[in-house]
Amino acid sequence: MAKAVETLLDILDLETLEVNLFRGHSPKDSFIRVFGGQVIGQALVSAYRTVPERACHSLHAYFLLGGDPKVPIIYEVDRIRDGGSFTTRWVKAIQHGEAIFSMGVSFQKEEDGHEHQAEMPKVPMPEELMSEKDIREKVMPMLPEAVRKYYERERPIELRPVEYMRYLSKDYRAPKFNVWMKCSAPLPDDPVIHRCVLAYASDMGLLDASLIPHGRSVFSRSIQAASLDHALWFHRPFRADDWILYSQDSPNANGARGFSRGQFFTRDGTLVASVAQEGLIRKKDPNFEKKKP
Repeated sequence: MAKAVETLLDILDLETLEVNLFRGHSPKDSFIRVFGGQVIGQALVSAYRTVPERACHSLHAYFLLGGDPKVPIIYEVDRIRDGGSFTTRWVKAIQHGEAIFSMGVSFQKEEDGHEHQAEMPKVPMPEELMSEKDIREKVMPMLPEAVRKYYERERPIELRPVEYMRYLSKDYRAPKFNVWMKCSAPLPDDPVIHRCVLAYASDMGLLDASLIPHGRSVFSRSIQAASLDHALWFHRPFRADDWILYSQDSPNANGARGFSRGQFFTRDGTLVASVAQEGLIRKKDPNFEKKKP
């Protein structure tokens, strides 16, 4: 797992080409398109490279085209505004001469103010759940092939789902999903790295929450799924190499789109970030699954 984390840190270490211009690469894997979280994380890195001594508090992104993992991604940063309290950047990701992704990022100087937060759901702690090794041995043989391949793949982020049984049944379930996650090896102390890693992980499984009540998942052959937009807010400091609960729900689905939300809690119940996303969950031909071998 340490090698997977090393690869993640490598893809987040962008090459500077010119002022406001950066180049990122994709890992050498079997994906037919670039993972959305990778583009979010790299775009955030490029924005941070132009903003000294301020922390990102929010980002709002749109996925425009599927990324090609075989060629580099160019990130162009527009320095929209440098204010007394807030700094604004707009990042455009380019491949083959076209924009594949755009993202607005806002930074703020540190300030004090009122405090309140949502309560963390009452779920088992990660130590009370099966480890990835246990899941591989006891659960994976029962999972659908596409789900099994996803969880078998070596990743920089360790996942411990609370409600993994949803993949074994097509019965109606409430559109909620909780999963503990953390970087599978220690990260450097730089808080920028931890925010960029969480931005990367925030695209993992979020869209899937909108398919739970329909007995489907993004792995279903009858579903064409893709992230359309993504918004992330950072609330408090955290470490991405400590356990964080990713609590997801989906208030709405219609028009072939699913809307999902998520909250990130540290194990002591501190809310550190929130996320929202709308994605494509288009139905394919109802006979699609039967036609496939």
